[in-house]
Amino acid sequence: MVTPSITNRLWNSKIRQFLNQGKAQKALLLFRQMKQSGTQPDNFTFLFIFKACAILSNVTQTLLFHTHVAKSPFLTDSFVQTSLLHVYAKSDRLDLAYQVFAQMPKRDVASWNAMLVGFVQTGDFDTAFDIFREMRVGGALPDSVTIMGLSQAVSEVKNLELAKGVHSFGIRVGVDSDVSVANTWMSLYAKCGDLEFAESIFNGIEACLRSVISWNSMIASYSKFEKYVDALNSYKLMLHDGYKPDISTIISLLSSFVQPEAVFQGMLIHSQAIKYGFCLDVCVANTLVSMYSKCGVIDSARCLFDGMHDRTAVSWSVLIAGYARNGNVDEVLALFNAMEAADEKPNLVAMLSIISGCGQAGILELGKWMDAYADSNGLKDNAVVCNALIDMYAKCGSMPDAQEIFYAMSNRTIVSWTAMIAGYALNGLFGEALDHFYQMLKVGLKPNHVTFLAVLQACSHAGFLEKGRECFNMMTNVYKINPGLDHYSCMVDLLGRRGKLKEAMELIEAMSVKPDAAIWGTLLNACKIHCNIAIGEYAAHHLFKLEPHKAVPYVEMANLYASARRWDGFRRIRTMMHFNRVRKNPGQSFVVMNGKSHAFTVDDRGHHEHKLIYEALDALMIHLKKAPYDIMMEFLNMN
Repeated sequence: MVTPSITNRLWNSKIRQFLNQGKAQKALLLFRQMKQSGTQPDNFTFLFIFKACAILSNVTQTLLFHTHVAKSPFLTDSFVQTSLLHVYAKSDRLDLAYQVFAQMPKRDVASWNAMLVGFVQTGDFDTAFDIFREMRVGGALPDSVTIMGLSQAVSEVKNLELAKGVHSFGIRVGVDSDVSVANTWMSLYAKCGDLEFAESIFNGIEACLRSVISWNSMIASYSKFEKYVDALNSYKLMLHDGYKPDISTIISLLSSFVQPEAVFQGMLIHSQAIKYGFCLDVCVANTLVSMYSKCGVIDSARCLFDGMHDRTAVSWSVLIAGYARNGNVDEVLALFNAMEAADEKPNLVAMLSIISGCGQAGILELGKWMDAYADSNGLKDNAVVCNALIDMYAKCGSMPDAQEIFYAMSNRTIVSWTAMIAGYALNGLFGEALDHFYQMLKVGLKPNHVTFLAVLQACSHAGFLEKGRECFNMMTNVYKINPGLDHYSCMVDLLGRRGKLKEAMELIEAMSVKPDAAIWGTLLNACKIHCNIAIGEYAAHHLFKLEPHKAVPYVEMANLYASARRWDGFRRIRTMMHFNRVRKNPGQSFVVMNGKSHAFTVDDRGHHEHKLIYEALDALMIHLKKAPYDIMMEFLNMN
């Protein structure tokens, strides 16, 4: 860099002062005054000017100052070129950024990083990887920014093997001790489905070097897996170590509370948000509304929503989706109309939230209304909306409607095909699910891990053992997709249904990831079906360690002992339940009637019309008892 003159230093100092005060536009005006005074800018001036352009993200102004650089002696200055490249990349004009990059006579690691990160942020991961390969050939030594950019790209494609490759490369170039890199790797492994590795990265950071971001990354990882107990424990340790939470901490914690049993912990974190003054933040408020609605406490969600001064489309959509999940059609429609009346046009996120809520609650009537709304507002040209509608119709049991949307789509994506395959599997049409899978392969689409999960679920429920093995091998050997816990669970279920319990055990022992409670629960259920006490005890032992307070494994094992008349084992399980204070919560059934959802438990007398309900049930029971006789008489009369 050239040493600036005293005059230049004065102008540069003033420009820099405006930048530090956040007055980017005034910094640019000062540049014009500098030119008018007859003082020529130097390379430092252009660095400050392009920093101001980056803050404003104004491409027109950047192009104007680019012409100033072109007329100056600093067109080939690597620092100025890199700064200009950064501005174009930040403004999503990677075409202009690449033009500058291609003309650079000498590229340093900062210029390579600017291009790599730019392509990652725009979602062009293939080009980002190409840039990295060129960088290595060009001899530039990658740094922590390079590794974080690559990690972000890999986290979006969710490839665990690639994640491990980037991790290994980061260790080789010596950036693994950088806390920012470690924080990025935690998020990377969580997004790629490996929570254990994320935990090991966190535990590998020295306690004195951890930052709030480190704790937030770990809490967010637990939240992604809906492990609210682990997220809460991490938060307690974070406070114990003297760290103060920020808004991201609270949002990540609240996002982990998505089940009714977690609502009390959610309320505790709500109180923490109030204590630290975060409830005024609209993102925190939206997350609270979402948390309460997902936990089934819709009245609290509504109370928070009504008290919000600044509502966004997200605020409306999370509450509407909450009412949809709870089966309250009247409130959904009322809020939807109120949202439009408030000049808050439902955006894509709102539409998808409501459609998803209809699918989860099985409200076909409202789902069809949303379909019509999307059609009348020109949203059915969007493949994402169509995919959501296919999924909704499938979950509501209306496959003809799902088929109609699927075959009307001009551009069917892998998500569209996967939604249809999963829909057929969900509705017991297993042959159709496999037919669509093979049709998808014929048109040249590459299945992903979700597609294979849908196919394996179809094979599992249908008992297609050989087809299941074929698809599992295709996934691992042909498409090189690492099986996740859900894939293994399907295979264990498939083997278990066919009575191949020993083979299921061998598969679990050979898994590349640590088996979770769902895997062992699937095996235990198969043992109950086939009365295999030895393997059942082994599966139950693991379940008792993983979920000591969940009632299901105790009940399953007790039933297994009872079916084999092993009353000593039965009594032992009952004693364990009593000792661990395990209580079996009754199951619930939901009925949507006249736009309202009604919940029922076994022998429930709490409904205001319970007398009429039980009279109708008694009549149905009498009819069912008579049915076999009536059918037999009808058969005899016909012959």
